[in-house]
Amino acid sequence: MNHNEIFIVGLGNPGKEYIKNRHNIGFLLLEIFSKKYNAKFILKNKFKSKYTEFKINNSIFRLFMPDTYMNNSGDAVKAIVDWYKINLDQLFIIVDDIDLPLGKIRFRKKGSSGGHNGLKDIINKLNTDNFNRIKIGIGSPPFNSKNKNFNTISHVLGNISSQENITLEKVYHHVIGSLEELDNKNEDYIIGELNSFHSEKN
Repeated sequence: MNHNEIFIVGLGNPGKEYIKNRHNIGFLLLEIFSKKYNAKFILKNKFKSKYTEFKINNSIFRLFMPDTYMNNSGDAVKAIVDWYKINLDQLFIIVDDIDLPLGKIRFRKKGSSGGHNGLKDIINKLNTDNFNRIKIGIGSPPFNSKNKNFNTISHVLGNISSQENITLEKVYHHVIGSLEELDNKNEDYIIGELNSFHSEKN
C-alpha cells in the first residue's frame, strides 16, 4: 500500500506542564518517531500544529502535534485535511485510551469517541467518524466511589510513572515499527500487528 504521503497526528496538550501526562501519549510517540529520523518539529500556524516530515523509502511521513489543546484537536485536524485535501485513509490519529489496559494497542478504522475529548472534537469538525485511530492503553483510573469523574481527569492528566514508562516504551517502538511499514505493507497486516501486540509477551 503506497500512499506516498502518510499523515500522522498525535493528540496531546501543548505546554510544559502536560509533557509527561498520560493524555499526551500521542505527542510522546511522535517525538520518539521524529528523533529516529532526526526531524525537528516547527510550529506551523496554518496547521495549528507543530509539524515535521521525513521520508521512508517512497513515502513522505508528515507528523503533526496540534497546538490547540486536546478539546479543540479537530481544528488542527480539519486544517490539515483541508490544506492537503487528503483522503481520510491516509490519516492516522494516535491517542490514549482509558478503556484499554496499559500495554495494549487497538487500531480502529472508525467509531465513536469513546468519551475521549480529542476524538470527539475531530469527529465533530470533520463531520465523520470514518478515520483511522491507533489507541494506546493507559489503563483505567483507580476507582473512587465518591467522585468518579475527577478520577478520570486526574488519571489522564497525571504523569506517566517510571514503571508505566517501561511498558509504554515497548508500545511506542512497536507502533513506530508498524507505521514505518505503511510504506510497503497493506493496512490489514498493520492492523493485525498492532491489535495482537501485548507488551508482556514482547
